[in-house]
Amino acid sequence: MITDVPGVRCGHWTDSRARTGCTVVLLPSGTVASAEVRGGAPASRELEALQVGRLVDNAHAVVLTGGSAYGLAAADGVMAWCEEQGIGFDVGVAVVPIVPALGIFDLAVGDPLVRPGPDQGRAACDAADSGPVELGQVGAGTGATTGKSNGPDGLRPGGIGSSTVRLGELIVSSIVVVNAFGNIDFGGDSVDDSVAGSDSAMGTNTTIGLVATNARLDKVGCHLLAQGAHDGLARSIMPPHTRFDGDAFVAAATGEIDLGTLDPPVEIDSVRLMALRSVERAIRSLAST
Repeated sequence: MITDVPGVRCGHWTDSRARTGCTVVLLPSGTVASAEVRGGAPASRELEALQVGRLVDNAHAVVLTGGSAYGLAAADGVMAWCEEQGIGFDVGVAVVPIVPALGIFDLAVGDPLVRPGPDQGRAACDAADSGPVELGQVGAGTGATTGKSNGPDGLRPGGIGSSTVRLGELIVSSIVVVNAFGNIDFGGDSVDDSVAGSDSAMGTNTTIGLVATNARLDKVGCHLLAQGAHDGLARSIMPPHTRFDGDAFVAAATGEIDLGTLDPPVEIDSVRLMALRSVERAIRSLAST
């Protein structure tokens, strides 16, 4: 799971009654990050700062949240928590934590007036540790569903999945909140070209996540890793990246392992493929929940 990457900590805040929550991943100092959005209806914050060519290379935490765009406020609590710990980008007069946040639409499945906010983001930080991560319908995945492309009768539980791929000392791990318009797919069936319930599904979906590695990568390498994460999504959800989804991934590299010193040396393309496998397995693990 995502905490297999040394230094990474993860915590949840969950409201089972309102069927919403948030998940925070705290990253070790010096972690480089980038991101990519492919869905048509994203809810996100601070992703522009992660784009290649921007001033700041590092991210300090990642927020995955329910509550649609309202839930992005959970990042305020995470920023305050990080600032109190002295974690952030040093601007001389203060530290500014870089906290990208990604949200799913879960307002229709529980209480639409209950959304994660600053207090809930802070609570997830307090709960974060480096141990095993609870998966399924918890945290940001509490109100997640899949199968809206099949119409109301096709709705299935979504949630949080996680998976790790290893190559010797090299680790690539993902945590994914699956709230997809499409279905979790194992590649054995032909695709039905018809999509039921499209009009009622507008903006009600999104699969989001984080891929982390202990490799030393720059922002370009992290961007390639985020692309690999989306490729894993496209292999495991059908249809992927629709205009009803806000699919987005952050990719983070903690810098512990120099790919060139491994025996044999590893190229970034192999790390990207590991990200694809990790996300694919994380998503498909939810088919049995």
